Amino acid sequence: MTPDLRTTLIREGLAAGGLEGLVPAAAYAETRPMQTCLPQASLYSQPDLAAEQQTQLLFGERFDVLGDNGDFVLGQARRDGYVGYVRRTALTVRGLSPTHWICVPQTFALAEPDIKSAASGPYWLNSLITVVRTEGRFCWADGLGWMVSEHLMPVGIFRTDFVAVAESLSGAGYVWGGRMSSGLDCSGLVQQARLSCGLAFPRDTDQQITRGRAVEDRDLQRGDLVFWRGHVGVMVDEAKLIHANAHHMAVTTEPLAEAVERIAAGPTGKPIGYRRL
Repeated sequence: MTPDLRTTLIREGLAAGGLEGLVPAAAYAETRPMQTCLPQASLYSQPDLAAEQQTQLLFGERFDVLGDNGDFVLGQARRDGYVGYVRRTALTVRGLSPTHWICVPQTFALAEPDIKSAASGPYWLNSLITVVRTEGRFCWADGLGWMVSEHLMPVGIFRTDFVAVAESLSGAGYVWGGRMSSGLDCSGLVQQARLSCGLAFPRDTDQQITRGRAVEDRDLQRGDLVFWRGHVGVMVDEAKLIHANAHHMAVTTEPLAEAVERIAAGPTGKPIGYRRL
């Protein structure tokens, strides 16, 4: 079977050491752990800024680097296993383990524990933060500055309603390969919402459709996923769908029947599956 290169760390004959004996390669090497040091970093299909952005890394997320390629490094995202090229300047040597994650769509880092102090960011939902100390309603995030404590949750404590998380991102722009709260694609929206509930989820629609169990369109309920070829949305209730879509170029809630009719008129066609997680 040909390995899925989206999630198999091999390129140009070089593979991660853990694949030896599983995937043929000219050479194998051990990875080195790094982490994202920018609010978001693009993961490209090729070591080129003009290449397709396949997904994004968020602040604090781990990236296991296999090799260097000019201004880029090749590696694999620890959270969802996606493989690609990231600019070297977006990464730093792995630091302290995260203690918290950002639980709101966006927040800012402050120079002082004072809302009037200089702010940097924004930093996005599900970014990983290491809290070193607290002072009143603020906490010091290692490498960033002061953050409002209410915008963070300890690692291991999560939201309980992933549909509500998706709804909190309503109005965000549509960005191919996006995972940041200001711009996502359809599968990125679902992945981010699930991740906020402590539920690991694949990145792309063809991977996501393999999860859960099939249901009939007449039995849809809140939280069910509706799949088209290359597109996915989440049912808000038995009749309405929320999805990041290129028609509205935004995260939008609309009647499922309207979305089905509109999308069926184009090359994507009718839904190909309904899944309950």
